[in-house]
Amino acid sequence: MLAKEELPECPVATTVQLIGNKWKLLILRNLIYNGAQRFTDFPKTIPGISKKVLTDNLRALESDGLIEREVFAEVPPRVVYSLSDLGKTLKPILDAMFDWGTEYKNSI
Repeated sequence: MLAKEELPECPVATTVQLIGNKWKLLILRNLIYNGAQRFTDFPKTIPGISKKVLTDNLRALESDGLIEREVFAEVPPRVVYSLSDLGKTLKPILDAMFDWGTEYKNSI
């Protein structure tokens, strides 16, 4: 997680820094609307994402405290990603984006 002094002064810029790339938004979308997921679940609903990009973005979201990673001691190991309590607070933002995108698509 970034230290407070490492974050931009502007709250909008802070939000964009944390969730502003398309991959992070789509990962968060999956977790918000579909619940906890395994690593292999993400590429099925996020076309074009590579394993490396997915891994990097999952690590960043976990580091920023937005998602949690649970490893089960099985063979082979099972890893499940879910929203943290902080990550759950992003739902209204994604809901607003969903509504706006729907309105835009219906207006053109």
